[in-house]
Amino acid sequence: MATTDAADFYYNFSITDPNENGSENFHTFTRVFLPCMYSLVFILGLAGNTLVFVILVFYEKLKMLTDIFLLNLAIADWVFLWTLPFWAYSAVQEWTFGTVACRIIRGLYILNLYTSMLTLTSITFDRLIAITFATKAHMCQNKRMTWGKLICVLIWAISLAFAAPQFIFSEVFNIDKAICQEEYPSHRTELILEAIQMTLGYFIPMLAMIICYSLIIRTLLHARGFQKNKSLKKIFSVVAIFILTQSPYTFLRLIKIIDWSFNLNSSFEYAITITEALAYFRGCLNPVLYFFMGVKFRRNFQKIIKNSRCIKRQVMAKQLQTIEEDGSKTFTSNNADATSMYPL
Repeated sequence: MATTDAADFYYNFSITDPNENGSENFHTFTRVFLPCMYSLVFILGLAGNTLVFVILVFYEKLKMLTDIFLLNLAIADWVFLWTLPFWAYSAVQEWTFGTVACRIIRGLYILNLYTSMLTLTSITFDRLIAITFATKAHMCQNKRMTWGKLICVLIWAISLAFAAPQFIFSEVFNIDKAICQEEYPSHRTELILEAIQMTLGYFIPMLAMIICYSLIIRTLLHARGFQKNKSLKKIFSVVAIFILTQSPYTFLRLIKIIDWSFNLNSSFEYAITITEALAYFRGCLNPVLYFFMGVKFRRNFQKIIKNSRCIKRQVMAKQLQTIEEDGSKTFTSNNADATSMYPL
């Protein structure tokens, strides 16, 4: 949204809202709702993705190609999560961090969007190959690992290139308070960039998931055993949560691009704010989708708890030993003093 467009929106919104207090009510809502949502996503996402990082690096040792992609996904989400405290403070007060921080924070958000979606797409293709061509995939495991690392580097390079406009065009401007927002050279440029973002950040991953998971389901339906039902459940969960978190905000943004007059509707702005916060939940749901539902994660999580208990016992034992040694030294010192009082 260009600066002039944003200024027009805030002006029109304040004078055309049927409720005279509509604009103030909306600002009050965002000052309460957004910080709460951002704080929740930040805490849960930071804990979950840090746990994923520890398990992948220190316990799984990145043995599988999927582990490489999941680590890439966790890093992308982890980077994104650190932008949320800035947005939470900005929602309560205003943007006080300057233009440079504005460009970096908005750029990191778009960078995470592309990186996450492209990584999810890569995971989808990896699962298709691993299940449909299980024998060949196992034989070429080393080559697949090498290609996976190269793909991750390529994902970050592509994401950085497509996020460049946010790093360049984000600005801080004042209306009733300081706001960090994109300021594109023209409305045409904004439309092109929005179209690219939605295509690469939503529609292509969605299409890839639908096609690949349909082929995976067809393969699993011919398989036997208990693992088939567990795999199908996980697949449906991945697709369902992706649709539920990303679709509402994407379609509202699409409507906003097609007809900009929707910006003058207060109900539409409430919907945009709520669905955007819902879309941010992908930062803390990815660990749930790809680990918390798996036996491997629970096994490693139990190891972490067991190790932490062992470390705690060792620390307590060391503290007790230190206390006992200090007490022994004190007792010896007191005896020495008593002996010196009664010399032979």
